[in-house]
Amino acid sequence: MTIPLSILDLAPIAPGQTARESFAASVALAQTAEKHGYERVWYAEHHNMPTIGSSATSILIGYVAGQTATIRLGSGGVMLPNHSPLVIAEQYGTLAELYPDRIDLGLGRAPGSDQNTARAMRRDPRASDQFPQDVMELQAYLRGQSIVPGVQAVPGAGTNVPLYILGSSLFGAGLAAALGLPYAFASHFAPDALHDAIALYRRDFTPSEQLAAPHLIVAANVIAADDKADAVQQFETTRRTRVRGMLSRGPATPEYSDDQIDVFLTTPEGRNIANMMRYSAVGTADEVRAYLEEFAEGTQADELILAHQSPFIAGRLRSVELTADAMSLVAA
Repeated sequence: MTIPLSILDLAPIAPGQTARESFAASVALAQTAEKHGYERVWYAEHHNMPTIGSSATSILIGYVAGQTATIRLGSGGVMLPNHSPLVIAEQYGTLAELYPDRIDLGLGRAPGSDQNTARAMRRDPRASDQFPQDVMELQAYLRGQSIVPGVQAVPGAGTNVPLYILGSSLFGAGLAAALGLPYAFASHFAPDALHDAIALYRRDFTPSEQLAAPHLIVAANVIAADDKADAVQQFETTRRTRVRGMLSRGPATPEYSDDQIDVFLTTPEGRNIANMMRYSAVGTADEVRAYLEEFAEGTQADELILAHQSPFIAGRLRSVELTADAMSLVAA
């Protein structure tokens, strides 16, 4: 059987591009994914990052949902400690009422930002400690079984929007297993604990009302192109952009040249950053298929979620098309 494929879209804002142009690109990406048989597209909550436009996930999901017909859309994820569970239940309940059976709600406990930005969001530094309880409170709102006396999510109650736990450590794996929820591991940028997290999740999984058996989603970066050299060049550009972004946070940081970035990548710290993209399928369609099949077999994943990392939207759309064709997805 062909393993289901999904897409993680960070709504990247390229140099010289506006946020509006980024959102138009996200629509085009979702429409292409829908046409070529992908399961879902998820958007990740980030804040104060000039190169990422997906800070308001529910608004972006609604915008894309209105311009697609069948593909599932969701958060990958909402950083729940930044929000009250009731507000998220209302937002995603609204989406579920507008677009029935198409909305997912992936949840993470990281701030999706740096410490200064977290403070600007009025985030309590201890909020992440309440993540398990907040997940259960949110789930109860969506089921119409509120655990807060006298409070219901309107809209939201009874929509049963499916929850997913996102993570890059053993904590999320253990929580997803204990609550009987699907688990998505962020191996596209945090690869080190992947196999330990998978083993824990499968070993400790407890069936729930939402899920009878474990459902594991693992993430990989993908750049598929008609020419391997082109794919490799796109990957190198993407990796430099990631390193540059990590080095250039703050109001008065220097602009690093490609040569400086390449030298930095030879240092121990640079190699650690490069390791974040360890799970990356780069090359022609056949090479990407071979990589993803081996990755799926090695993790025994139930689904792959792919971050198509080409620097520009034309490359991402082509990567989506080539990957779908190579993996023999059924067109919608």
